Amino acid sequence: MTTVPSPWAAGPLWVPVYVALGSNLDGPATQIEAAFTRLAALPQTRLVLRSRLYRTRPLGPVDQPDFINAAAGLLTRLGPRTLFGKLQQLETDQGRAPPILRWGPRRIDLDLLLYGEDRLDEPDLVIPHPGLTQRNFVLYPLRDIAAELRIPGYGRIADLAARAGPDGLVPHEPK
Repeated sequence: MTTVPSPWAAGPLWVPVYVALGSNLDGPATQIEAAFTRLAALPQTRLVLRSRLYRTRPLGPVDQPDFINAAAGLLTRLGPRTLFGKLQQLETDQGRAPPILRWGPRRIDLDLLLYGEDRLDEPDLVIPHPGLTQRNFVLYPLRDIAAELRIPGYGRIADLAARAGPDGLVPHEPK
């Protein structure tokens, strides 16, 4: 009798992860669409869910254009640190320059929100992402693709989005 190896024996299990996308420079909706395409091309990673786009007011300085925000649901075999590095490289490849101002304008911003049920607290990477549970521009797109997802200690995405409210957030309609 021949034993067929399990496909899971070849490497780590697929882990669900969620990424926030944001842009307010150089055709923000086009930048978000390009980022979705780049996310889909990551090695050992599958783009399985994508939210609609939202127009939002900037969190930081008000003298900048509105943002377009979205969320992506991925399955990956990459570890959290490796995936984070790949997201940073995608930002660089898409022309993101180091911000001059905190929360200032940017061509593309990719934030690793959740990595399975992992928790990580390092100087440059915190999972779940800080601010995730209060920012409507993250919660509403995430609600589109994972409304029932629970953030340990905080509750369901749908409930967190309802508490944050839709102030300053409108679905983006392509022109």
